[in-house]
Amino acid sequence: MPQYRFQARHSSGQLQAGTLAAESAGAAAAILRNQGHHVLQLAPVQNTSKQIGNKLVAILNYSSGPTQKDILDFTTQLAVMIRAGISIRAALDGIADQAVNPKFKKILLQIKMDVESGKQFSEAIAKFPKLFGPLYVNMVRASEMSGSFSTMLDRIAGYVAQELETRKMVIGASIYPGVIAGMAMSVTVFLLVFVLPKFADVFKGKEDHLPWPTIFLMDLSAWTVKYWWTVLLGLALSLGGFFAFIRTEVGNLWWDKMKLTMPLFKRMFRALYISRSLQTMGELLNAGVPMLDTLAITGDITGNVLYKKMWRGVYAAVKQGKKIQTQLSKSKLLPRSVIQMMAAGEESGRLAEVLAEVSVFYTKALKDAIKTVTSMIEPIMIILMGAVVGFIAMAIILPIFKMSSLVG
Repeated sequence: MPQYRFQARHSSGQLQAGTLAAESAGAAAAILRNQGHHVLQLAPVQNTSKQIGNKLVAILNYSSGPTQKDILDFTTQLAVMIRAGISIRAALDGIADQAVNPKFKKILLQIKMDVESGKQFSEAIAKFPKLFGPLYVNMVRASEMSGSFSTMLDRIAGYVAQELETRKMVIGASIYPGVIAGMAMSVTVFLLVFVLPKFADVFKGKEDHLPWPTIFLMDLSAWTVKYWWTVLLGLALSLGGFFAFIRTEVGNLWWDKMKLTMPLFKRMFRALYISRSLQTMGELLNAGVPMLDTLAITGDITGNVLYKKMWRGVYAAVKQGKKIQTQLSKSKLLPRSVIQMMAAGEESGRLAEVLAEVSVFYTKALKDAIKTVTSMIEPIMIILMGAVVGFIAMAIILPIFKMSSLVG
């Protein structure tokens, strides 16, 4: 059973500290309250091997900043501890004490200091926009006004977990073609650099009788062996130039358009942007965030310039007193069925519920699209690899079959 280190004040006013075995932090807090204590601090006790492991991880990650996984763990722990009756200052102190990433620990201690100075938690985390985005801050701010802090933290944790899962799926689907292509290039380079040169002496002096595939590959092999560094330099420059280009305003717009038009990937990216937009909008509306703020945050969080422009247009229309449907109907980025459902939800006052249901549907559609992409890429890349290797094999074998005539 897990051990928890606690610091508590008894009803008599006496401070006590020690360790307690319980199934969870909530159970440990309940035991202490039943004993007449007011919990000041509660944190899990890690065993020696885990502490050593955490120290090693901290050393390896010293130069790296906090990740979304750190934010998810923090949000989940904070929700549990607040629900257990622990004050937010004590909860922040306990979580910071257990933080593995030193930079994240420093940030948590800064947030704790701001809370102790009288600032709202939402105001304290707003100082770190790269970690706690506008959705996180606004949902926390809404919960502070409504008094549903721990419940809202659970919802935020669910949202962050869903975003992490979606990101992993999309990255996995994007990396897969690169890995297969890398393998194909590695096999090709190996054949050109190590296999074909061994046949050069065999075919030397018989170039006039060799088929063009063999001549072409022999010349390519000789050039690769001699100027291999130009291949690496060209590849590095190409990749560097591409990533530098898509970071520009023009390049970013071009790349976002490409993601929505590429035959194999467009369905996946469209489902990603729609599910992310609708889920964000639904979560914010359910949290009680005003409509204009919700639309502004939704646009910023989509991850695509075209969708961002669409939501900004909706923001401007709603600000003028128009309905959401009016502006969305002018765009082709959302299916008509989605716009109709949103219009019905807006008319009935159940827009947040409709958005939640539609976002679930598109999250499933995203998973299906990713499976489709990966299942289609595999045979395509295998065929391409087979074609390259087969071409090289043919170029080597054809002259061997004609060796008798070549020797003569």
